Amino acid sequence: MPNSKQTAKTHCGYIAIIGRPNVGKSTLLNRILGQKISITSHKPQTTRHQILGIKTEGERQTVFVDTPGLHKAGKHELNKYMNRVALQALNDVDVVAWMVEGLKWKEEDDWIYNRLKSLNKPIVLIVNKVDRVEPKTALLPHLQALAQKMEFAAIIPISAQNGSNVEELEATLAKLLPENPHFFPDDQVTDRTDRFLASEIIREKLMRNLHQEIPYALTVEIEEFKEKESILHIHAVIWLEKENQKAIVIGEGGQTLKRVGKAARIDMEKIFEKKIFLQLWAKVKENWSDDAKALQSLGYNE
Repeated sequence: MPNSKQTAKTHCGYIAIIGRPNVGKSTLLNRILGQKISITSHKPQTTRHQILGIKTEGERQTVFVDTPGLHKAGKHELNKYMNRVALQALNDVDVVAWMVEGLKWKEEDDWIYNRLKSLNKPIVLIVNKVDRVEPKTALLPHLQALAQKMEFAAIIPISAQNGSNVEELEATLAKLLPENPHFFPDDQVTDRTDRFLASEIIREKLMRNLHQEIPYALTVEIEEFKEKESILHIHAVIWLEKENQKAIVIGEGGQTLKRVGKAARIDMEKIFEKKIFLQLWAKVKENWSDDAKALQSLGYNE
């Protein structure tokens, strides 16, 4: 007799989460995965790299691609790099999840729209931060207006911060995944190394503790990442563009750097589940963000 038990079909695909800076892309990815792999802050352009977040549930594996915020590129090589990384993702994915913010529609949203309108792929429009929309009666007319812009596979209002409607979004995206074998082991959550995550956590704490333009003029490089006697020793350099920025990052009596180091260490111990010994140094590499070779040496590789 033929075997009545049929092999279940597996679905797997790539979904790019795109949008202008600070709309909540990384917050959404962390919410979906149930753990932190993308750093967040209230400052635009916090995400600088393409990061994969992998979620496997039964026969379905979804590979989310978190991208830097698309923006009208500034003069610096770093800005151009971030836009290239984000736009490159559009070519390599099965579905595009385009995130906008509440009732706001900015010039950069139009800029993204002009790059998406001829894309021959399913596009799901995610309207984030709807919990902040006032008055609530303004949301439905806004969603109806957005629906006129192009033929979306779906328009889903959510709050990535509190999780509202995120399950419905995931269910909608799941229906658009192609039939494929799983691309990654079922227990893998990201393509990034612990070393990379450590540098990003330090940069997040710097973004949150520093004001004005300093966060955009720095990057973090891990020089040592070794486990010794059950303690993970991490030595990191904070690279800045100008000598006068060092004093701001270090702070009076080293207080700012100590505060950043303590916050980063606490996060790392939760993520890596190990005791951490963290050392930070601030150094200057002039105009690193506008130097293509310096960017490559600091890990900004497409």
